[in-house]
Amino acid sequence: MTLCDIGNTTFAFFHHGKKFKVGVDAKLKDLPTIKNKIYFISVNDKATNKFLKKYPKAVNIERFLDFDTMYKGMGSDRKIACQNIKNGIIVDCGSAITVDVMKNGNHKGGFILNGIKKSIGFYPQISQKLHFNFTKKVNLDKMPLNTDDAISYAILKSIILPIQSCQDKYKLKIYFTGEDSKYLIKYFKYKKYKKDLIFNSMTQLIHSRNFDL
Repeated sequence: MTLCDIGNTTFAFFHHGKKFKVGVDAKLKDLPTIKNKIYFISVNDKATNKFLKKYPKAVNIERFLDFDTMYKGMGSDRKIACQNIKNGIIVDCGSAITVDVMKNGNHKGGFILNGIKKSIGFYPQISQKLHFNFTKKVNLDKMPLNTDDAISYAILKSIILPIQSCQDKYKLKIYFTGEDSKYLIKYFKYKKYKKDLIFNSMTQLIHSRNFDL
């Protein structure tokens, strides 16, 4: 069984116990040859169409998700990340950072923040003087005194403060996932890192529905 999480920028594969990514702009010939059954979720219609040209028998498991929410337009990646967490704040740190609140098995809502890498790329577009080296070690309790720290401080604070506010309100553990979690997780006390949250949740859904593996 092979899993794929199709995002805004990458095809994220889980194949024979190994993870790898291919950019959604890659040519069909650059997508790997996979002979076993493929199950996927997607938030990117254009990339999905390309994916299905390469893997026409792949199964989109979103329609099998039993996830009740008042939120309109919630992506399948967020639903799958939330479905097995009864109480918690789920923070998925990808090209965008999504934050969702689950309380007593109910989805209370969520919000979307700009991803760290996108924010890093934004500043040099404003001015050539704003080329900088991002540092995850910046002290957020002190006012910065150089440009590298100033921009790093602003990026991290703009992400951390809304999440902290959410945690203060709901008094829940934060479940971090996604490769950019390493930049944020140390700023929170009541938290847990779930490395393969989406792939693990996809696997549980597939087994619970008795798919042909």
